[in-house]
Order: sequence, then C-alpha cells, then structure tokens
Amino acid sequence: MSTITAGIAPRSTFREVWLISAGHMMTHWYPATFYLLLPLIGNDLGLSFSQIGSILTCQFIAGAVSNLPGGMLVDLVGRKGLLMAVALSWIGLPYLVMGLSHSYWMLLVCAALVGMGNNLWHPTAIPLLAQSHPQRSGLVVSIHAMGGNLGDAVAPLVVGAMLTVFSWREVVVMNVIPGVVASVLLLILLGRPGGADVGPERAGAKLHGASRSLAGVLSLLADRTVVTLSLGSAMRAMTAMTLLTFLPLFLADEMGYSPAWVGGVLFALQAAGFAAAPVSGHLSDRMGRRNIIMASMTMSGIVLLFMGLAGRSPAFALFVAFLGFFLFATRSVLQAWLLDATPKHLGGTSIGILFGAQAVGSAIGPLIGGVIADHYGITATFYYLAATIVVANLFILITPAEIRKEM
Repeated sequence: MSTITAGIAPRSTFREVWLISAGHMMTHWYPATFYLLLPLIGNDLGLSFSQIGSILTCQFIAGAVSNLPGGMLVDLVGRKGLLMAVALSWIGLPYLVMGLSHSYWMLLVCAALVGMGNNLWHPTAIPLLAQSHPQRSGLVVSIHAMGGNLGDAVAPLVVGAMLTVFSWREVVVMNVIPGVVASVLLLILLGRPGGADVGPERAGAKLHGASRSLAGVLSLLADRTVVTLSLGSAMRAMTAMTLLTFLPLFLADEMGYSPAWVGGVLFALQAAGFAAAPVSGHLSDRMGRRNIIMASMTMSGIVLLFMGLAGRSPAFALFVAFLGFFLFATRSVLQAWLLDATPKHLGGTSIGILFGAQAVGSAIGPLIGGVIADHYGITATFYYLAATIVVANLFILITPAEIRKEM
C-alpha cells in the first residue's frame, strides 16, 4: 500500500473528540429508537410484516449504495465539521417527517434518507479523529465507537419510558431536538474553515476532480489490505446484525422473557461493548491491531458456541454480556487499521468501502439466519454466528502485516 509523507498532522483537542463522539451517539440513537417504534408505527398505519421489514431493508440498501459515494464526497469537499453537521441533520429530520406522515411510501423515502445520512457520518468523522491524533488513533476511534454503543444502549430505555406517557408521534418529534442541538454545536465549533477540519489540503494531497477520485477508489479496491479488512468487517457485521435480529426473539419466545427483561439483556450487550471499546483501542495502539482483533474474534466465536450449548438455561443471558465485550471490541480497531494503511487523502473513501461492505453483510446475515432458524430451530442460528466470526477471523489472518505510517 502506498503511503504519504506529510508533515506533522494537526491535532485536535480531546474536547473535539468528545463532541464528535456525542454526535456519533445521536446517529445511533435514532435507529435504536426506530427499532422500538417500528411495531407501533406498523400497528398505527396497518402495515403488514413484509411492509415493516421492507422499511429496514430500504434503509440498509440505501446505506450500502451511498457509502462509497459518501466517502468520495468527504475526500473531495474536505469540510468535515460542516459535513458532520449535515449528516446528523440528514438522519434526524427524516424521523421528524415520519412522525408527521401517514403514508407507507413516505416511510420508505425517509428510511432511505436515514440510510444515506448515517453513512455520510462515518467516512467524515473517523478519518478526522485518526488524522488528528495519529499516535493514539486506535484510542480516539474507539472513543468514537463508545458514543455509538451508548446511543444503542440508552435510547431504548429512555424512549421506552417516554412511550408510557406520550404517543409514538410525540416521541418522534421530541426526539429530534437533541440531534438538532448537536448538529448546531458541530457546525459552530468544527464547521468553520480552518477549524478542526483535516481536509485534503492538510493531508498533503488535494484531489482534483472526479477522475482522480475514481483512480483513488480503484487503487483501494486493488489493495489486499483494504479488501481483506473490508471482507472481515462484513463478516463481523453479519454476525452482529443477525445477533441483534434473533437474540430478542430467542429471549422472548424461547426463554419467556418480558419486554423489560429483553431490553435489559440488550442493554447489557451494548454496555459491555461500551466498556470494551477504549480498552481494545488503547491496546491496539500498543500491541498491534491484528493481535487484538484476532483475540477478540476468537473469544466471540467461543462465547457464541457456549450460547448455543447453553440453550434455555439462565447461563445464556450471562454469555450475552461476555459476547458484547468481545464482539464490539473489534469494530473500532478494524477502522483504525484500515486508516493506518490508507493515504490520508483517501481516508473517507476507504471508510466508505469498509462500511459499504458492512452494510452488505448486515443485509444478508439475518436472511440466512432466518432460513436456518426455520429449518433447524432458532438455537441453530448461534452456531451459524460462531461460524461467521471464524470466517471473519480468517480474513484478518491473511491480511498483510500492519504498516504504521510516519505522521
């Protein structure tokens, strides 16, 4: 992989790291809220199960299609503070329209917009953080991941409590307010020219036009490190999304858990991931990305195997927390490794490729899991998940040795 020899990268303060991570929390807050609201929306509008499922499918497809163009746009524009504010607004405002709409087709349009906005955030924020703190890129990217875990964990608890008092439409409208506030703060503090943005000029390689941008994409797609890390991340995303799809069903249908207990177990899963993120990020800066990823994925496979063996026993819920710690520990480290091996002026594009691969894995994983559950029982899906994480680990094993660029 070609590297660049720029001067010292500008460093942002940790105030900006926390602000960007808070914005990331909001990008996860809205989808986590939507999973809880979707059954209520379906009942209110008289939607079938296939129509309800198609809303999420539309969101994932839009996300998969928009990841690479979004990453290319980030590298071309360079105004990352501005783009983060736009991305957060792009995610929150469609939910407001959903709250006011009575049309199924409008829900599909809004879901597509959310998918595109959500995937404009990551190729903007992650390279900015990594380039601003080159010696601690694993740590700062993991702090960013903590924001996402926090949004995933807390949103269902907060919105669930709100729904005991307000209608789902009122909740959707109120839910937009914190996102708007966060978007304005990002625009004021990071969106000004010469602020915290790390644009192509500061990376030492200004892109000139679409032709050179396309050449950069082709160079990344031809790079073995980018390809194997993206495939490994896609398999990890397949594992995570299938787990989030079938774990609540298993807890409710097979173990008889109430909605409150199901929410508690999901909170434990995400809270463990929240705790794991800074630990794995810091250790990857010291011990190497490959060592941390392979150890975490190996443990994830072992825990998934034990979950399948535990079946309906009380130990199953305990294994869920352990799984969250190891499975979500790898996400930010994969991102940091990819950026280590990618020229700065293609950071957004490389993250776009990575998240595009993840979106594909997230889309097909639950479908395969559903077929397995229909034929062999829902417990069998956990053995399937163990197999997917093993395949993910194999992709990491064949990834070329890490190359840390001099920043």
